[in-house]
Amino acid sequence: MRYEATESTPLDDMVRYPESDGLHFMLNFTVSLALVIGVVLWFLGRRGRVLWLQVWSVGLVLASVAYLGAAVAGLTRGSALGL
Repeated sequence: MRYEATESTPLDDMVRYPESDGLHFMLNFTVSLALVIGVVLWFLGRRGRVLWLQVWSVGLVLASVAYLGAAVAGLTRGSALGL
């Protein structure tokens, strides 16, 4: 065994990911970026008359808006998910 654990960290002192602010910031940033990308792709799909790109872009925009709406309402925290 390469490393020997001499002290164990109590589970109560460890940061839980559903409760960390850094994780939620990165998720919200990623979804916001996906929203911008979806709008740009929708515009390009409209301009190029590519139906499948328009459909998938609208789906991406709707999913992003739904997640960001849930984040604003506080439904994305660990307590709302039962964690």
